[in-house]
Amino acid sequence: MKINWGTGIVIAFGLFMIFILFFVYKVQTDSKYDNELVTKDYYKAEGAVNYDNEKRDNANALNTKVTIKKNDQGIQVEFPADFDYSKIEGKVSLYRPSSQKLDFEFKIELSSTHLLIPESSLTGGIWDVSVDWKYDGKDYLNKETVYF
Repeated sequence: MKINWGTGIVIAFGLFMIFILFFVYKVQTDSKYDNELVTKDYYKAEGAVNYDNEKRDNANALNTKVTIKKNDQGIQVEFPADFDYSKIEGKVSLYRPSSQKLDFEFKIELSSTHLLIPESSLTGGIWDVSVDWKYDGKDYLNKETVYF
């Protein structure tokens, strides 16, 4: 049987399509290739965006802003000194864009105006730090990207 150039092109396209579909199937079924979303409840989280914007506006309106910075011991979150630190409550979330398994959050419990996230809790790389806090019934939100 003689194969002309038209049949050869059709066979080549067919083999190429099988090749591509094989790799699509392999990536979708193999647990080695992690296909995680940014957040588990993406659509529910999007509904809270307006409320988060309002909390950010509250934080930006403060005379003394919350600072989130890297130091020798870890990541330090500094709250305004003119606030009574015992009345500050909320949570700190650390999000690692490269791996959802490294994400964690904890409740804010202060013994002074600053909070230290120890270096031992962190791996090197980019961290998105989100401080969602409340003082005297008013909600605030501060976000910062820290390279550790």
